[in-house]
Amino acid sequence: MDRRKFICGVACLLAGCISKRPGLSIGSKNFTEQLVLGELLAQYLGSHTTLPVDKRFYLAGTYICHQALLAGRIDMYVEYTGTALVAVLKEPPSSDHQAVFNSVKSLYARRFGLQVLPSLGFDNTFAMVMRGADARRMQLKTLSDAASVAPQLRLGVGYEFMERADGYKGLVSTYGLKFREAPRVMDLGLLYRALQNNQVDLVAGSNTDGLIAALDLVVLADDRRYFPPYDAVPVVRQEMLEKHPEVAAALDQLGGQISAEDMRRMNYAVDGEKQDAAAVVKAFLAHKGF
Repeated sequence: MDRRKFICGVACLLAGCISKRPGLSIGSKNFTEQLVLGELLAQYLGSHTTLPVDKRFYLAGTYICHQALLAGRIDMYVEYTGTALVAVLKEPPSSDHQAVFNSVKSLYARRFGLQVLPSLGFDNTFAMVMRGADARRMQLKTLSDAASVAPQLRLGVGYEFMERADGYKGLVSTYGLKFREAPRVMDLGLLYRALQNNQVDLVAGSNTDGLIAALDLVVLADDRRYFPPYDAVPVVRQEMLEKHPEVAAALDQLGGQISAEDMRRMNYAVDGEKQDAAAVVKAFLAHKGF
């Protein structure tokens, strides 16, 4: 191989150059639901287009996925509207689903040249989760209820939750929460294990986590509506959609087809039953007739 071509090829790869890369590159963040959603997009688009699909999963958190999209290292991933609004766009939160979606769609197009497609059908809002036995013993149903006992509780959170405008600081301010000690920050995949092993007493999980029911956990209601909506939406590079309009057509058909209960079942199949994510997604798509 010509040495100059080889050096150019390596430099292009390191820079994330994709101008001649065929197919679709699909990313995901580093927790179970994102793995399932990445696999779902990969299988669905693999069967509804003729394009080869490249999976680039476990790309850490929101910031890394967003930067990978902007750099062209991936063509799409599933984001949540509240996360996009507050963590990426740095806009104030809102509890209006449609208003949040409209703002995110408009601002992503204008600022980043990215297309935000309609929701897949479910809202994965943050969920403050306790052991069921503790919640029943303390008679806690809402986050307002938890304020009086917070000094007895240890909190566990993911890395992003501490820094986000819709995360820890706003939560404790809204509900007047003063915990027993500083929050324990850990990988999202370890939150429920820490809760189950009595290392923490309350965690910032997600509404569609499959382990909540399986482990007899309880979600404390966000009675002051602190958290914005987190509707799951595909975010896609505009350049890719212009080259391959069949991708947009296929994703339009997928919009609204995944309920929160569907997502909980798939998450539990992977987390609770230790099934292979690809097999779980394949069964789900077959059940839906896709």
